[in-house]
Amino acid sequence: MPKQRLSVVVTRRLPEAVETRLSELFDVRLRHDDTPMSREQLVEAMKEADVLVPTLSDKIDANLIAQSGERLKLIANYGAGVDHIDVASARQRGVLVSNTPGVSADDTADMALALILGVTRRVGEGVQRMQSGEWDGWAPTALLGGRVSGKRLGILGMGRVGTAVARRAQACGMQIHYHNRRRLRPEIEEQYEATYWESLDQMLARMDVVSVNCPHTPSTFHLLNARRLKLMKPGSVIINTSRGEVIDENAMVRLLKSGEIAGAGLDVYEHGHEVHPDLRGHPNVVLMPHMGSATVEGRIEMGEKVLINIKTFDDGHRPPDLVVPAML
Repeated sequence: MPKQRLSVVVTRRLPEAVETRLSELFDVRLRHDDTPMSREQLVEAMKEADVLVPTLSDKIDANLIAQSGERLKLIANYGAGVDHIDVASARQRGVLVSNTPGVSADDTADMALALILGVTRRVGEGVQRMQSGEWDGWAPTALLGGRVSGKRLGILGMGRVGTAVARRAQACGMQIHYHNRRRLRPEIEEQYEATYWESLDQMLARMDVVSVNCPHTPSTFHLLNARRLKLMKPGSVIINTSRGEVIDENAMVRLLKSGEIAGAGLDVYEHGHEVHPDLRGHPNVVLMPHMGSATVEGRIEMGEKVLINIKTFDDGHRPPDLVVPAML
């Protein structure tokens, strides 16, 4: 008698190749309307599924997990970050959580470098001037930015993404500095000619560019608070392609408006898709719609990791990308 196929519910549209393979392997319910599920729809999905495949737009909190059905045994997250999932509550209920780490490091690092160049070379202002028809020709003093070569880059979180940012920035002639919970091995520091700062405060006060590349956890919430942001040099810029909650957004806006920080390049925001109104239209701010990992190759690789996690679980083994509360 053939084995009954796992019931899998996917909360958002995924790349076609991923959806096709899911349909081949499992009894899958796909999301044809590419909008986030309502809370009621999530509750329904978690009652009927063996496996839920959510994305970062789905808030899977303790209350939602408490309403899940007896069938639910795995939450196979499509994405690396799991701060939108109450992993501890899931494990207490006997539900495993997996994610897709390491897939988007290079894609996100590309976006970080694009934002560094975009802010320092005033790309956003140039694009706006061209699209509005305001450009009336070249001028020696028009839209003068700054070179990145020779500038100090402070990386907050030298993990997979931070290291990939360092590799790109080093190729552009930037000096690499970093702050981490743990210091990197000497051979890695030597590879990137990287300077380690045990004190985040001391690093911030000396950098020309600060790149946020750490996850959002209780210990990193508002890690860059008003006091720390005021330590930054008036000519410095801040780049965030990680999690918006790491920065006190209101404090950052105040310092941008007063000229105490020269600019910002942001792909993520403290309140999700709700962008602070004073960031819009600011001449020294480049805003992107959370597209750091948005490459065709990266999104398919994320889907492949989801497939491997579910298939491994279905075969009776531990998913290779299992998330445990102690790791958060």
